[in-house]
Amino acid sequence: MPNHASRRALLAAAAMAAVTAAGAASTASTAAPGSPDDSRNPGGPPGRRPDRERLRALVSGLGLPELVGQLFVSRAYGHSATYPDPADAELNMEHFGVRTAAELVARYHLGGVVYFAWAHNTRDPHQIAALSNGLQRAAAGSGAGIPLLLSVDQEHGAVARIGRPATLLPGAMALGAAGSAEGARRAARVAGTELAALGIRQDWAPVADVNVNPANPVIGVRSFGSDPAAVADLAAAQVSGYQGAGVAAAAKHFPGHGDTETDSHVGLPVMRHSRAQWEELDAPPFRAAVRAGVDVVMTAHIVFPALDPSGDPATLSRPIVTGLLREELGFRGVVVTDALDMAGVRQKYGDDRVPVLALKAGCDLLLNAPDLGLAQRAVLAAVESGELSRARVEESVLRVLELKTRRGLFADPYTSDAAVDAAVGTGGHLAAADAVAAGTTTLLANPRGLLPLDASAGPKLLVTGTDPVSPTGTTGPPTAVLARELTALGCRAQALPPERAVAAAPGHAAVLVCTYNVPEGESPQRTLVAELVATGVPVVLVAVRNPYDPARLPACAAEVATYTWTDVEMRAAARVLTGASRPSGRLPVPVPGRYPLGHGLSY
Repeated sequence: MPNHASRRALLAAAAMAAVTAAGAASTASTAAPGSPDDSRNPGGPPGRRPDRERLRALVSGLGLPELVGQLFVSRAYGHSATYPDPADAELNMEHFGVRTAAELVARYHLGGVVYFAWAHNTRDPHQIAALSNGLQRAAAGSGAGIPLLLSVDQEHGAVARIGRPATLLPGAMALGAAGSAEGARRAARVAGTELAALGIRQDWAPVADVNVNPANPVIGVRSFGSDPAAVADLAAAQVSGYQGAGVAAAAKHFPGHGDTETDSHVGLPVMRHSRAQWEELDAPPFRAAVRAGVDVVMTAHIVFPALDPSGDPATLSRPIVTGLLREELGFRGVVVTDALDMAGVRQKYGDDRVPVLALKAGCDLLLNAPDLGLAQRAVLAAVESGELSRARVEESVLRVLELKTRRGLFADPYTSDAAVDAAVGTGGHLAAADAVAAGTTTLLANPRGLLPLDASAGPKLLVTGTDPVSPTGTTGPPTAVLARELTALGCRAQALPPERAVAAAPGHAAVLVCTYNVPEGESPQRTLVAELVATGVPVVLVAVRNPYDPARLPACAAEVATYTWTDVEMRAAARVLTGASRPSGRLPVPVPGRYPLGHGLSY
């Protein structure tokens, strides 16, 4: 690096040093919950009170490219900040014009980086920690030296970017079935503790959407359920858990994505709720998250005509982002867009207009722009033309820097191998995951009293059905995991593929068939279940994702719902199936035509 610095860089460095000192010495704030300088941090430390005047000095000393860069959180390819594999270096060059993630941070003055398994960021815990440290060193040594907000989409359950040996926990709908705010808080505290040890201080969780539509293709089990009050309690509990572990939580997807029939990754969903329905169904979890002091709220790429008749997606809607979220709900923290490479936000406007319109709507952070260079040039041009004022951009950057201060990044953005070993996948965390999962499995039907299976008699069991790709880092597939866990409890269980299961069924005490998002009407899963029932062998239906499957299948001798097909949920289900633990989960959503909200049996 050159041995001289610009006046602006010197001013920025001095201001940052003052921020660091102020953050390290600060105590809990008495500001109103949800304000950007609120370090009330309901879950506990670390939380530092930002010194707004010193942060303002830092912001005012930034050049326009450095200022605009702080608004962007981007992907980067590779397991290392400086030595990616050749294929990842080529991807970085193709997408960003640089070969390494460190160069990406320096060139674009990024505010943050988001990790993905498909971008090869998440091989193992020590590698992730080294990547985090390398990225923070790159940020410290370039531009204004502002630390990065490193983030990941680690909801747990169906969406997990970091897998074993990190602890994998039950997902949202499983937590909804357990119905325990303390369990949800505990799960988030474990998850947050491990993320912080990896150098990740932002999790894009929890989902605050109320899933009232069984046909919803993108939310489903990512939601805690269909009861707004229950979802509100659990979302607030997870905010407390994450932020108590030093990781910013993000309530998503505002103003609510729970009653859509289009996946916003591939299309533009429309929410048909009235304003009154929004107040009753969709708003309560977001209100609760704001009251809990949530650091971040993420917008949805959905059209919500009752809230904004313009036809713009919520991410680009000033009436929704500024009018509802800021002014009515009183949220004063950071607003982040959902990923800008999703189709839902790209259908009406070009990729050059979307980031500008998101900022004009009131968003602060722009997540994963499909063309980062184009997006930054568009924002720079908007400021230079006067469409966006510098003051408007500074307002968002100030919120982002306050968030970074609250989460301790100015004090120390780095982690260590020792921190990883002390926190990630520990025996205590794995035990906590099992304890939380114990209350999630729901027994839906048991008309013949088939369950619990008598494991002491060593029953011969066949496990078959759909084997969805396992969430990152699980041992999977779920039929094999379930068979293994049943065998460990004393049964004689084997897993077979569906094409061999019907012929092999006779002679077994029971067949357990795993189903996954069974569609309406005829389907291979329906055919399989019908043929297994016709063998006369008792069939136990195990719905491993959405609990709506039983309504679309022939009645079975017993039916259970697990809400997720990760190892921890399969292990919990095996214990319920054999009576090692009693079923205590209750449906957090109704199953139309079969079971009401709150249904669940026990032994």
